[in-house]
Amino acid sequence: MGPNGEQVGIVSIHDALKLAQEADLDLVEVAATARPPVCKLMDYGKFKYESAMKAREARKNQAHTIIKEIKLRPKIDPHDYETKKGHVVRFLKAGDKVKVTIMFRGREQSRPELGFRLLQRLADDVQELGFVESHAKQDGRNMIMVIGPHKKKAEAKAEKAAAKAQRGGEEPSAEESSGQEASVQEA
Repeated sequence: MGPNGEQVGIVSIHDALKLAQEADLDLVEVAATARPPVCKLMDYGKFKYESAMKAREARKNQAHTIIKEIKLRPKIDPHDYETKKGHVVRFLKAGDKVKVTIMFRGREQSRPELGFRLLQRLADDVQELGFVESHAKQDGRNMIMVIGPHKKKAEAKAEKAAAKAQRGGEEPSAEESSGQEASVQEA
């Protein structure tokens, strides 16, 4: 193939190298297994640079999945449970996976069903945001379950950016916000 993508045809290696030198380009073998081998005249340095830039751009747009971890105890108070559940909800909304670990101590180790019930309750509470990716299993003194989000990380980022842009345009003035606070306090 020529420098502009046109077909040159079957040419000897010596003639192809001469064409490359005249055009001040490199002779690059595109398909070595083809008979005869297919070569192309191109600026190889420019080609390598452009492919590196495409790879960098692809990595930039790639979302990295992060596993967040929440640790619980089998005898957790209701308010503490709600707080931890709030963290799990926040992580799932952000598109992150959540590893929920229940730590057993002493006699609690003889009652793993308490931990299993707690993990099932948590999974049922966050069912609309995520799904159980790895079911509860005992690992020594700990019981572990992984919950994955329904949304991908990129979708969550786009949704968050859209919500932020919408809030930026519809932000209430100081007078309106103080009036809203007063009405809330009266109720």
